[in-house]
Amino acid sequence: MSKLKTDKDKARLALVPPSTIESVGKVMTYGLTKYTQDSWKQVEPWRYKDALMRHLVAYLKDEDSVDDESSLLHLEHLLTNAAFLNDMRGQSTK
Repeated sequence: MSKLKTDKDKARLALVPPSTIESVGKVMTYGLTKYTQDSWKQVEPWRYKDALMRHLVAYLKDEDSVDDESSLLHLEHLLTNAAFLNDMRGQSTK
């Protein structure tokens, strides 16, 4: 028998667009060519803020622009930097 499952107040993670998850995954996979896995957690948040702003400016100038080094969209890098900052913010509030 199944019991009634209450999902009230739980985030509906299946609503996150798959393309967004893929974009962050692509940038993080590219990062493994330069850095070790999870090394991003050791970087100062201000560096991610600066990077996010650089990618945002490039994106605002041209929505289809790509990063010269990675050949990935600036928007994908922007999403990844925002994800890092969001995770770091969450860790500091625990």
